[in-house]
Amino acid sequence: MKKFNAIITITLRKGILDVQGKTVEHALQATDFPMISQLRIGKYVELTVQAKDSDAAEAIVEKACSKLIANPIMEDYSIEILEPLWENS
Repeated sequence: MKKFNAIITITLRKGILDVQGKTVEHALQATDFPMISQLRIGKYVELTVQAKDSDAAEAIVEKACSKLIANPIMEDYSIEILEPLWENS
């Protein structure tokens, strides 16, 4: 088994109001950044997974995202599988 690093980017689906993003957007516009709009805030997740190859690693992470890491009803996510860049020993 090899270790792979996974990077998961999670965002609210386009039709769902991003309250945190709107709050930050309004605060920026009220200060020195009126040119900023459509701000959305998401989550960034890093993890290490053991699998036989990168396809198997992606399948494991996909299953973990759909079951627990992300809320598939409200959130979209993308997964990037990388050869080990860091070790968590």
